[in-house]
Amino acid sequence: MESLLQVEGINVYYGSIHAIKDISFHVNQGEVVTLIGANGAGKTTTLQTISGLLRSKTGSITFEGHNVSNVRADKLVAHGLAQVPEGRRVFLQMSVEENLEMGAYTQPPSGVDRDLEMVYDLFPRLRERRRQVAGTLSGGEQQMLAMGRALMSHPKLLMLDEPSMGLAPILVEQIFEIIRNLNHNGSTILLVEQNAQMALSVAHRGYVLETGKIVATGTGEELINSPDIKKAYLGG
Repeated sequence: MESLLQVEGINVYYGSIHAIKDISFHVNQGEVVTLIGANGAGKTTTLQTISGLLRSKTGSITFEGHNVSNVRADKLVAHGLAQVPEGRRVFLQMSVEENLEMGAYTQPPSGVDRDLEMVYDLFPRLRERRRQVAGTLSGGEQQMLAMGRALMSHPKLLMLDEPSMGLAPILVEQIFEIIRNLNHNGSTILLVEQNAQMALSVAHRGYVLETGKIVATGTGEELINSPDIKKAYLGG
């Protein structure tokens, strides 16, 4: 299986605080890989470093065989790396369709209408709300919109940061079913999630972070059945 993303020995600091401590992992083409851990474990910091919003003091980040450690975030989107940020961060004063069109800024204008239809087929609720101002959507609808906006850029790697945060259980189920469907249709996904049970249920592989270090790794099934992981993260 071809490695799409390779993270090697990165160390990230917030001032004097050592947030990410020499971590390495990879994501293969066609996989769902999840990073799980408690609040403050370094999951979001890791995603922000990969997507160019933060810089590592050491190591390298390789995407499709190219070192992208110092590539700006906006350039990485054009390379095929898209992040759905924690808290959705949709453009609240713009309509659903305008938000989606913003996600297509790296794409030729001729394909935007086709891509809108693709997103509306994936998220029928967004088709119903296409003229609605994004700030009036529910949390679940805003999460769908944030995911749809990222998909408009035709990502080769879709990075999702806490997609279930703040959602009712029935909406969490819907979001994870969408993640399964995206992967079934060929999307490679790096998923950061506090809901370890749901994350591991959709993941091919997972990494467990504690205070900026990777402390365990395995297949989704191995981790979900591990007594230590059950005790620490799954309420077992």
